Amino acid sequence: MKRNNPLRNHSIIIITGLFLMVMASCGITKNAAIDTKDLSYLYNPTKTSFRPGFSVYNESDYLSVLTMRLPATSLFFSEANPRGIPVAQIMVTVKLYNITGGRILADTAFIDLDIIKEEGRLEYLYKLPLKVGPGLEYNAEVKILDQLRAEVVQSFVAFNTVSPSNKYNYIVRSHTSKNELPGQVIRPNQRVNLLYPKRPPDSLFISVFKPLSEVPYPPSILLPEKTIDYDPDTIIALSYSDTLPLMFPDEGVYFCTPERELEDGFTFLNFGPGYPAVNDPLEMIRPLAYLASEEEMNTMLSSERPKLALDDFWLKCGGNVDRSRELIRIFYTRVLYANYYFTSFKEGWRTERGMIYTIYGPPDKVYKNSEEESWGYRRPVLKSSWGGRVHLQEQYLFFNFKIRKSRFSDNDFYLSRSETLVSYWDRAVASWRSGLVFRLDNPEDL
Repeated sequence: MKRNNPLRNHSIIIITGLFLMVMASCGITKNAAIDTKDLSYLYNPTKTSFRPGFSVYNESDYLSVLTMRLPATSLFFSEANPRGIPVAQIMVTVKLYNITGGRILADTAFIDLDIIKEEGRLEYLYKLPLKVGPGLEYNAEVKILDQLRAEVVQSFVAFNTVSPSNKYNYIVRSHTSKNELPGQVIRPNQRVNLLYPKRPPDSLFISVFKPLSEVPYPPSILLPEKTIDYDPDTIIALSYSDTLPLMFPDEGVYFCTPERELEDGFTFLNFGPGYPAVNDPLEMIRPLAYLASEEEMNTMLSSERPKLALDDFWLKCGGNVDRSRELIRIFYTRVLYANYYFTSFKEGWRTERGMIYTIYGPPDKVYKNSEEESWGYRRPVLKSSWGGRVHLQEQYLFFNFKIRKSRFSDNDFYLSRSETLVSYWDRAVASWRSGLVFRLDNPEDL
């Protein structure tokens, strides 16, 4: 239930109390202040309970609609209210910036929600209209305040109005339920409708690309990462209808356009029935390319019993069953979240952000803007003494990622390798292979 309707050109200031605790004992001082620009919670499931999802539809040249999805499991419902029923209290503010014009504030939106819990409902959808102009790139900064938990989560949603046929001009719905679907990832047996309401075409052309099998090079190697820059395996032409049931049974990338030669369109991604989870033994072997030699990979992938080969690899790393199970749990949890966070036109774990995330873990620091993001991993704390006191100073190893324009995805980033001269990659791989989950700030004997 909404307490207020979305307001146009209305902004609010949310003041939250931040408490800085300075602890001094035994003559030790730690130089650590609260970093308000750190967004590491975006990629760390242990730091926040919020998992909002977003999509954008350009309704006209001057109006775009931001759809926000709040999973029921992310919401905190309380019965401590006059009605005595489970209610979540959420406040959302949006600042829309025109990036083409140099990060100019283009519009704001605000919505204050009382969400009544509905048994069996998996997510709650809310739409916020935003004023835009044609031919521009935008970045929507969304802040969600859970008023009961006093928890704030910030998200960044990039979109543009550059082309009338790019992905922001399409709507995807379930063919059976007619519900609007989020994202581009679909399952092999899923039937969907692709709507192009502005100018319904006569035909729909589907370019089919096989999924990429390459993995990125280690961060210290100065070589370009491969991308989809080749012709499709085939192009399928269909008579268009907004009720046409589309199904993509084979794994791959499916690029849909109303005209054969268009460079803009909507992309469907089929990465298998269990995606983003990795459960099949062959699927579980492939991410080991970051740890195993080429010979080991070929042996495991060609094995008649891939499950046994996979178990044997991890048992050799862990040295015993219990430690091997812990390595497997942590490694494939990271693969799962890499798929969840970093999917572009290939599985998230195959991206350069996914590579770093899988081997190094969630970053301790994340800084983002409309063009890049920087990840910091905490180094061992440095100790120095001055004036009779011991000072502890935190330092970080940073990986810098820059956004890459792609007709298939707006979540495609590449690692700026020239800025990553020291990565400790060999040390990280050796740690995993010796049965230790790698952490840059761990002492050698942990």
